Amino acid sequence: MYCRRMKNIALILASGTGSRCGLGYPKQFADINGKCVLQHTVEKFENNEYINEIYIVTNHEYVKKVENLTRNYTKVIKVITGGETRKDSSYNGISAINCDEGNVLIHDGVRPLITNEIINNCIESLSNKTAICVAIDSTDTIYKTTDEGKIIDIPPRSTLKRAQTPQCFRLSLIKKAHELAKNDMSCVVTDDCGLIMHYNLANVYTINGAEQNIKITFPEDIEFAKKYL
Repeated sequence: MYCRRMKNIALILASGTGSRCGLGYPKQFADINGKCVLQHTVEKFENNEYINEIYIVTNHEYVKKVENLTRNYTKVIKVITGGETRKDSSYNGISAINCDEGNVLIHDGVRPLITNEIINNCIESLSNKTAICVAIDSTDTIYKTTDEGKIIDIPPRSTLKRAQTPQCFRLSLIKKAHELAKNDMSCVVTDDCGLIMHYNLANVYTINGAEQNIKITFPEDIEFAKKYL
């Protein structure tokens, strides 16, 4: 299988401050059934048979804490200091990967409910594509509005997807995108797929995610994760 020949690397982004969760500390350190959110997330990749290495990006003041939390995971190679933005943190993580080529799965540290099936599907999809994103159908009607709240467009739901993570790439491709964006002030994107599209480097495809693969944002999300796990 292709996924056995190419090195598969998980890059877990855990630099957020978690201000919307109201915990007083980053939500990746919230306890869920005896382990923090980040540990649950890391374990999903640690226990996947096709993942070879794991890199974690976190805020500079939590590097030692994350190193201690993940010291027993054999696939964790390095904990890296994040940047001011998600793009900066992703760049720092990508730059730290000591490999000429491979598959990289960039995942939110606060999505602990990712399934083994999703990880496997991501890796398998990279056998014939170079850029993919996990996504699910939008079950709600989405309004496009002005800053004042006036509705100016209602796109058909059949064309809309709700993005999740991992976002997955051939390593050389996402490295090239980040190098192009490093000093490009015109490149204002919210994720790594946006980088690929901004520079028209490759087609980006979606694969199916799962409703439970939520990004923990609010206190009720923590309660949901506790019950699900």
